[in-house]
Amino acid sequence: MGTGFLGSLPEGKSADAELIASIANYDDALVFLTAEVARTYVLTRTFQERIELANENVRIQERSLQIAEVRFRNGVVTELDVTQARSLLRNTQALIPRLQTGLRQAQNALSILLGMPPSNFQQISEGPAVISTAPPAVAVGIPAELLKRRPDIRRAELDAAAQSARIGIAKSDLFPRIAILGSIGLQTGVQGGALSNNADFSELFSVDSVTYFVGPSVDWAILNYGRLTNNIRVQDARFQQLIVNYQNTVLEAAQEVEDALVAFVRAQDGARLLSDSVDAAKRSVKLSLIQYRDGSVSYQRVLDSQEFLVQQQDTWTATRGDVALNLIATYKALGGGWQIRQGKDFIPIETKQVMGERTDWGDLINPKAMDVLPPTEAATSFPKPDF
Repeated sequence: MGTGFLGSLPEGKSADAELIASIANYDDALVFLTAEVARTYVLTRTFQERIELANENVRIQERSLQIAEVRFRNGVVTELDVTQARSLLRNTQALIPRLQTGLRQAQNALSILLGMPPSNFQQISEGPAVISTAPPAVAVGIPAELLKRRPDIRRAELDAAAQSARIGIAKSDLFPRIAILGSIGLQTGVQGGALSNNADFSELFSVDSVTYFVGPSVDWAILNYGRLTNNIRVQDARFQQLIVNYQNTVLEAAQEVEDALVAFVRAQDGARLLSDSVDAAKRSVKLSLIQYRDGSVSYQRVLDSQEFLVQQQDTWTATRGDVALNLIATYKALGGGWQIRQGKDFIPIETKQVMGERTDWGDLINPKAMDVLPPTEAATSFPKPDF
């Protein structure tokens, strides 16, 4: 598994790779945040639809209870039909508070993810309470594109790239460092190492008053050869560790994509089958009520059909929610979400204004938003601090 930067960075470019790795960390957080917002939104809509279906079933069961009470008062059936109808109704009604609790908790979580107080959840609950329809297929692309889209893969790659540069830095310590040192100054007449009372400072700026010194300097830690070679080995071992980590990151990313795709496709199959089952269950409830009203079947048939309808509708709705959730997991596994920062600054304007009022930051808090760039280009895109 080759990398775009490994081995290509010259000595001294480790910090550049670390800079871009920090951007990859930022992008990875955006991927997670985007996926969580979408996931929590789908959960919210799923709970809302489950509550609507539960209320619909409550209305159906209330009508069934009324029919059973009328037949009981007329002496056609025993009280058992009434108690069974009331028991099923109360059981369905008890499902609604649990769903409402889950809905409110999902709304609160979504509010926090969006940076809003939980009390403002009504602002994000407007619109039809339906689950978003997922497309039947997802364009995954070629595996090589996955390496470019996933921020965690880029981060692992850049971590290894930075460590590769550190090996070169460690090796450079084995060689002598040669420098040219010098000094330049001005002098005037002196007596006994001290300025004379009659010193003529007009000579200070003449050509003869200029003094200078130039000489070489050599620094070679040859006596620490063992320590230096061991440091090279340490840096190389860390580099190998990061190479393995990069390979594992790529493999885990591929697994996440495959797992999400399988779950997405199978959830769609299950949702289609459950849709047919719900239609059949609705038809069974209508037929059983008609037959019970005519006295051709017992209330147990009505009870079973209505109970089965509640279960199937709830399972069908949850499965449709799973379809959307698995699609979100697929996009997350493909590295979707960090692209929302493209063309934007890393720091919001409001935050810059607040920070600027407290401290003089100069141009340091005005970096341009960057796409994935080679470390040398990325490093020059950021303002440098004042020294």
